[in-house]
Amino acid sequence: MILLNTSRTRHRRLGVVAACAGLLATLLSAVPAAATPDPGDGPAVEREVSQKARADVAEAIADGEIPGQDEIVHSANIEHLANIPKDALPGLNTDLAFQGKYAFSGNYDGFRIFDISDPKSPKTVSQVLCPGSQNDVSVSGDLLFLSTDSSRSDSSCSSTTQPATEKSSWEGMKVFDISDKANPRYVAAVETACGSHTHTLVPQRKNVYVYVSSYSPNAAYPDCQPPHDGISVIKVPRKAPERAAIVNFPVLFPGEGPDGGGNPGGPTNPGVSKTTGCHDITVLPDKDLAAGACMGDGILFSIKDPENPKIIDQVQDNVNFAFWHSATFNQKANKVVFTDELGGGGAATCTAEIGPNKGADGIYDIVGKGDKRKLVFRSYFKIDRPQAPTEVCVAHNGSLIPVKGKDIMVQAWYQGGVSVWDFTDSAHPKEIAYFERGPVDTVRLTTAGPWSAYYYNGYIYSNDIAKGFDVLKINDRRTDPAKHVRLRELNVQTQPDYFD
Repeated sequence: MILLNTSRTRHRRLGVVAACAGLLATLLSAVPAAATPDPGDGPAVEREVSQKARADVAEAIADGEIPGQDEIVHSANIEHLANIPKDALPGLNTDLAFQGKYAFSGNYDGFRIFDISDPKSPKTVSQVLCPGSQNDVSVSGDLLFLSTDSSRSDSSCSSTTQPATEKSSWEGMKVFDISDKANPRYVAAVETACGSHTHTLVPQRKNVYVYVSSYSPNAAYPDCQPPHDGISVIKVPRKAPERAAIVNFPVLFPGEGPDGGGNPGGPTNPGVSKTTGCHDITVLPDKDLAAGACMGDGILFSIKDPENPKIIDQVQDNVNFAFWHSATFNQKANKVVFTDELGGGGAATCTAEIGPNKGADGIYDIVGKGDKRKLVFRSYFKIDRPQAPTEVCVAHNGSLIPVKGKDIMVQAWYQGGVSVWDFTDSAHPKEIAYFERGPVDTVRLTTAGPWSAYYYNGYIYSNDIAKGFDVLKINDRRTDPAKHVRLRELNVQTQPDYFD
């Protein structure tokens, strides 16, 4: 382990780059229906586009239909307060967590801790080199949790890549002691089946339970065998984290045969990912409730017994959803927003050709009580700001903005930027603010833009895959009440009761 501008208001015309339909079809057909979402342990997506597409991008920029290369644009109610470029960790920036005056930034090469006591001028406290995609990060008390979802030679922070076909390879959860933020200390590692793509904390007084989401088993992988239709549950004693261990592997999609249960994907459901595990889980500990985004399925389940979660309802969308990626409850827990990672986080999907329903958020009402609750679809939401065919754009991680009586969230869309939108009327959601940069590249399709965008103690923090750590401030009467809500800690996948 090693410690290591000017804005303008853009036009909104959905017809921009309409001539690139053939290119988009080619790009999406190049991505398997069950594509592994999020960039892997290799380089970010980068593919040259056609001369015609380049000309269309140049024309759209000249006409003001999309921002210029790297140009920052935003709505009038958003301020861009700060940007801190990547430093000792050159990999892709990933998820964020918060505690007190600190922000914790995941990166494929490790993690970075910022002091955000002055949001206009964040300061780096420490950088820890510990490679292993995608380094999803969470914190609880003196502990930091880091996901490894790439096959490594061992569990150390000096490990190297190694084929998953080798039994000695390692993937799973790492635990750090962060009682001294300037000197994080690696204290435990737990290997989990198929690694840990993401994880979710269910914190208790003496222990922290960790729900580990992973997927894509293969008969050739000794530690990732099919059908793999569940999640790993790790129990971490706060006073003895070195004793962290798996306590259960609940099967969420029971089924007969080698493929188990869940969505069968193609060819039964063309263009839909086969369910072989979960991508992400969000829990509401105060309500003993959780929502899982599980590849081809969305699920609602009880976590009253955290070691033995119980499914309440299960839904699919085999028309418009390709890959159920993440979930967000509203404050009253009578709605949940699921995101679709169309194109596996490697395609330009925010275009008129793809349309408003594919690659969108799906808004579901939760109706009924107890174990009879059901997920009922209400509508889709997708940003309507056109993006260039060189911009990887996808619905990604976001959080609630805590306003009583309203359902408002902020969300990252890769090169689609940061969107603030209102789903109080779940059948008619609408965007109320945005921030984005123009294309990182005007000749190649490139992975960049915000991976995560979260609201914490009065500010929006965004972790841009390529550009670094951004701090935004929203000034809007609809969101202003949230400025009075203060949290001691925030892991977005462990949603708090903001008003308790």
